[in-house]
Amino acid sequence: MILVILIISIIVAMTIALNRSTRYEIYDAANLSDTIKLIYIAKSGFFIGEALLLADKTYYDALTDEWADTELISSLSDRLFNSADGGGGKTFQLQIEDEAGKININRLVVGNSYNPDVKELLTRLLSLPEFRLSPKQVGEIVDSIKDWIDKDNDVTGAGAENDYYSRLEKAYPCKNGPLDCIEELLMIKGITPELFYGVRGLPGLQNLLTLYGDGKININTAPKMILRALAQDITEEAANRMEAYRMSKDHNLSDPAWCKSVVETSGVVIEARLLTTKSDFFRITSTGRFGNMTQTVTGVIKRSPDLISAKLLSWKVL
Repeated sequence: MILVILIISIIVAMTIALNRSTRYEIYDAANLSDTIKLIYIAKSGFFIGEALLLADKTYYDALTDEWADTELISSLSDRLFNSADGGGGKTFQLQIEDEAGKININRLVVGNSYNPDVKELLTRLLSLPEFRLSPKQVGEIVDSIKDWIDKDNDVTGAGAENDYYSRLEKAYPCKNGPLDCIEELLMIKGITPELFYGVRGLPGLQNLLTLYGDGKININTAPKMILRALAQDITEEAANRMEAYRMSKDHNLSDPAWCKSVVETSGVVIEARLLTTKSDFFRITSTGRFGNMTQTVTGVIKRSPDLISAKLLSWKVL
């Protein structure tokens, strides 16, 4: 009797374990299936964003273009998936950013010397009160970015080369070359996670700097903090007026000199060589949603001048 009870106990325990293992495998398979669905939902949004950019046949790029109205596109995504497979709850949230509206950080250095235009832009940006940096801290960060990019091992001002990075608790060499991804800024002396990612609803450097483009700023699409960095005397109020002006479809934005039509900037000198109104590089970010799950993909494309094709330059599943 004892032996029978023991055998039955073992069989029951094995049955429970097998049942649990089987259920885990079923749940894992279901989760994998949902993850794959989410990725393809997110990719659908990404490719729709790419198609919108290629369909834009205007001779300048602005936030009044159809590709910039991503809220409308995202709101229609549920209807798109419903008509495709009859299933509800599948949506994507799309965001398209013009990389020409940001400061190309790799253009800070020419050879082993500063590019003065980009240095002044970056210095004015970091000096904005939102970043709460002292002039000394601003100079240290700008010098450190230059030292990270330039090819020599000579320390620039308050910058840093191999000697500094080799003494860190987790040591690594100075890059001495252009950045390959914007997150690389976090490795540079003086750049904190708060400065990079942003705090209290304020944008961080990841939203204001780029690795793409010829270094000119598209005044039609630049974030307001970049507008304020274009010249020393552009106040927050002036940037707000510039924002309102460029968001009106009644204004011609093909010539960057439109900024002179804004009262607050009529007496401000913005170097014409810094500005453009045409863009080739765009970051597309799409978040797929299904039930209470999400999956995000992001990438940068280069749009061909003839608007026929686009080249994928970077891709990441977040």
